[in-house]
Amino acid sequence: MRCLATVPLSWAAQAVARLPQPALLALGRAAAWLAWPLLRSRRRIAAINVALCFPQLDARAQAALVRESLVNTVVGALELMRAWCAPPHALAGLARIEGLHHLREALARGQGVLLMCGHFTHTELAVRLLGEALGRPVRVVVRRHNNACLERWFESARSAVFGPTVGKKDVRALLRTLSEGQPVVYSADQNFTYQNAFVPFFGVPAATLTATPELVRRGRAVLLPFWYRRDRDGRYAIRIEPTWAGWPSGDPVADAARYMRELEAVVRECPGQYLWAHRRFKTRPPGEPPVY
Repeated sequence: MRCLATVPLSWAAQAVARLPQPALLALGRAAAWLAWPLLRSRRRIAAINVALCFPQLDARAQAALVRESLVNTVVGALELMRAWCAPPHALAGLARIEGLHHLREALARGQGVLLMCGHFTHTELAVRLLGEALGRPVRVVVRRHNNACLERWFESARSAVFGPTVGKKDVRALLRTLSEGQPVVYSADQNFTYQNAFVPFFGVPAATLTATPELVRRGRAVLLPFWYRRDRDGRYAIRIEPTWAGWPSGDPVADAARYMRELEAVVRECPGQYLWAHRRFKTRPPGEPPVY
């Protein structure tokens, strides 16, 4: 049975997805201003993360970075609507893409591709733009929503542009998708409580997944770094890099640390577009107090 509550959401998403880019960004900033009082818990988490990762900034600069990140998180909700619902012509001219040949060459060899990225505020729009340039859907790994009605709508919208999605914990589906020669966007920069190791992220020990090299091996795939940012003109700069030299190294912990170093360098390029409201440092090494 159709969930009637999602009908107005779908209509709103269709309308937002067709807005000119300046209007969409302005609407997102206005929505962030209105929602600001409701974001207290997220503001607190982001402030702790920013203080841990940017101790060299004074209090005013840290607060400005927190605000920028949370505003971009709200804007990202509208960018998500564009990713899911925009017709192709509404996306024309929005992306500048470098390194697409790395992805094309791997796919031409029949390999699956694990496009390794991070939790930035406009990830799925970057994936949609990449798919449009590639001429085929790029699969995404998602966290399933607990609300059945919302999950049904999310999956319907996503599968229409990305193909069938892969659940965050569905390893079999991920391996099957890679084995079929598909490109899959994947990020492992959130707090992991299993198959993890503590490696530095902005100098802070962070519980990080160590299973990525094994996933690539079992999926007979190749890993390609996939980075993106929104530039001042509202367009998206997307780049695909070759596999990091010496990766995998044979040491899963060293490989996880390499991923964090590479991600940190990219985050430093546009720190206000990273998702700082996630409890990245929730799991602490033995003996360390909680940070949240």
